[in-house]
Amino acid sequence: MGTSIQNIRGFSDVLPDEGPIWRFVEDTFRHELERYGYAEIRLPIVEKTELFSRSIGEVTDIVEKEMYTFTDRNGDSLTLRPEGTAGCVRAALQRGLLHNARPRLWYAGPMFRHERPQKGRYRQFHQVGAEAFGVSGPELDAELILLSGRILRALGIDGLRLELNNLGTIEARRRYRAALIEHLQAHEGWLDDDARRRLHTNPLRILDTKNPQMAEVIRTAPDLGDYLDETSRQHFHDLRAMLDAAGQPYTANSRLVRGLDYYGGTVFEWISDSLGAQGTVLAGGRYDILVEMMGGRPTPAIGFAAGLERLVALVEAAGSAPAAPSVHAALVAVDEDLQADTVALAESLRDRLPWLRLQLPIGGGSMKSQLRRADRSGAALALIRGAEESAAGEIIIKDLRGDAEQYAVAIERLPEILSPLEST
Repeated sequence: MGTSIQNIRGFSDVLPDEGPIWRFVEDTFRHELERYGYAEIRLPIVEKTELFSRSIGEVTDIVEKEMYTFTDRNGDSLTLRPEGTAGCVRAALQRGLLHNARPRLWYAGPMFRHERPQKGRYRQFHQVGAEAFGVSGPELDAELILLSGRILRALGIDGLRLELNNLGTIEARRRYRAALIEHLQAHEGWLDDDARRRLHTNPLRILDTKNPQMAEVIRTAPDLGDYLDETSRQHFHDLRAMLDAAGQPYTANSRLVRGLDYYGGTVFEWISDSLGAQGTVLAGGRYDILVEMMGGRPTPAIGFAAGLERLVALVEAAGSAPAAPSVHAALVAVDEDLQADTVALAESLRDRLPWLRLQLPIGGGSMKSQLRRADRSGAALALIRGAEESAAGEIIIKDLRGDAEQYAVAIERLPEILSPLEST
């Protein structure tokens, strides 16, 4: 016997007993996003590599170390998408969705990053994202943040905290970047290898380090808020006033940055303390420069993305997902000669009762073994057909979850007998 084939590390299966939680999370996102006027867009998994290198940034960890990139038979460099925003903007531009419009879009699906697998983080992971275009004011920032909070509450997840920051304009970040580099160079002996590599390419990402050795260097670094332009200050002030008015708690965190080059202005994260160092479960912000970077007209935009694996883990821990629906009834044919008629009866019942979850214990065997399979299916009732009942146009009803006596009824009464199960 050869060794069985194993899945690739960091690429996980979602098993049938996990499916109901995943559907609950996905359906909750879909329901709330559509309530706010967001329309679904379905994006390809594979894009041209230059889409991500141009939009995310050449010196980010994603582009440098984490993308799954390959050359196809035509010699084109292609990449499995590591995130959804760039593809969504590409589609909006290519398909004319931004022409005289302010679209609100959402998408869901797998993303791919070759990083070290850890709790809640995989090389193939799943995200739901939302993107809104064409409005520069803080009211859209506030609505998107409040929408994200509504989704997380609907999932029944407690103990999350919201952190906010404003990264300012490109010019403000340029001034801050120079001051930050000067500070970090003065403490270069305390920097780890990642920080030294980023020092002159992406120094703001150093602020996001989890290395305790660098905690004091980060604590004493210049504050980005001191370098903001007046427009960004007012935008942040107005956003906070709107969240205050809506009763949404938050913490202003001047060290909060996002890992992709296209972010500027408002950024935010919802964070859990129960997932270890990688505690962000939903995050986003403004990327007012990205559409223009990708060849479009200047277009303000903001969005967020949420990792489903982490949310599924939190929903599972909270016990907030509804129980998986069980089978209502199982149809059992005692005699092998009745199999064809029993299949036809099952289809007739499904036609007449569209809500009915009906299972045939396919595979034959004795009535006892079929009833055993029916019981394992979770069915409330067994519907038993023998030769005698078939000849009389009847069927036996057996309660699998109680101690009621089994009884025979006319087959035409089955819809009436089964109707109380519709609400279960």
